[in-house]
Amino acid sequence: MRPLDDIRVLSVTVFLAGPFLGMTLARFGAEVIKVEVPGAGDPIRSVGPFHGPKGIDVERRTEDDLSIRFLKRSEGVKSVTLNLKDPEGRRMFLDMAKRSDVVIENLSPGSMKRMGLGYEDVAAANPGIVYCSIAGYGQTGPYKDLPAHDHQIQAMSGIMDMNGPADGPPTRIGVFVGDLVTPLYAAYSILGALRHKEKTGTGQYLDASMIDTLATLMFMEPMEYVLKEGQSVRAGNDSRNNDPTGLYHLADGDIIATVSLSLRLEALLGALDASELLEETRFSTPKARQVNIAALRAEIQARLCAYNCDQGLALLREAGVPAARVRGISEAMADEHFRRRGTLKPMYRQDSNEPVEGGVVSGFPVEFSGGALPKLEGGVKLGHHNREVFEQLLGLDADAVAALAVRGVV
Repeated sequence: MRPLDDIRVLSVTVFLAGPFLGMTLARFGAEVIKVEVPGAGDPIRSVGPFHGPKGIDVERRTEDDLSIRFLKRSEGVKSVTLNLKDPEGRRMFLDMAKRSDVVIENLSPGSMKRMGLGYEDVAAANPGIVYCSIAGYGQTGPYKDLPAHDHQIQAMSGIMDMNGPADGPPTRIGVFVGDLVTPLYAAYSILGALRHKEKTGTGQYLDASMIDTLATLMFMEPMEYVLKEGQSVRAGNDSRNNDPTGLYHLADGDIIATVSLSLRLEALLGALDASELLEETRFSTPKARQVNIAALRAEIQARLCAYNCDQGLALLREAGVPAARVRGISEAMADEHFRRRGTLKPMYRQDSNEPVEGGVVSGFPVEFSGGALPKLEGGVKLGHHNREVFEQLLGLDADAVAALAVRGVV
């Protein structure tokens, strides 16, 4: 199934957020053409570890070595080189945009406009273009020109204040959540804009902001009331609602249980032969339990530590209490569940039919009854598709492309 196989995307993207957006659209069958700087490319290409003919190493050892990070972020994407600061390169980009449906970019705000390739410039050449920019703080507002990687966005958004133990420091989420979730918002915004174009014939500009994305996630929780009531916004592995939900240490590992409802607490204590605790004044009402939550958790912990994880989980599940063992990354990565659903797949390079040793790439976490999404080719060397794309879109032959390369245009 290739629902976007009639959509062409020009991608002027670097690092993570923009490339992840491009790869997401490619997963649905779009032709995604990544436009990179001649001789250098996406800066992530220079960040190790690298894979090549001599295996994997923290340093690049051959010209055929490719960054593992680049391989993870470029499945299904074509690579061309084009100097967008050169007048001829700018003209070629606009000619390509005339034959495209979408432009995506995540350079510093204003960079594309300064090169004469902002939305207004591209829309003048193709009024139907859907043009999406991703930036840390967006294209407007007082922070738009500040440097913005995921670390700074997590800090400025306030989301770090929600993470970590209540008596500990603010803690960054362990994945680049702003860089990864913003492209998902952008992807379905692009689909909405394309649907609008089908109805009206007009394109539009989409301004996606990483910090705004994190704010939308944070305030799905009633944080304003948590603050008003003077509660700690940082709860670590426990519940912000002061119920027994949280992490418990068992004889051979940790589990996390959700005990947010009174009925679940009754079931949990019943399974632990501790129902009498609910008759004590300090635990007899929801309000009393909130006040004495540390003591209640300690009572539960004291009883659970007598079990190993298998025993404890069986006990809780039999009682109808949602619980799971806390697994390590390597254990989760080896889980056959992800292989069967295509969530994790072996990593391949486009120039090789052999998998990269030990490498995995993310698949798509939704299964379609109408058929599988396309199998994507792996990442490629810089400018791998120059001849194909420039011939297809601009009618240039091999000699013309070679001449442009000598001039530093491609």
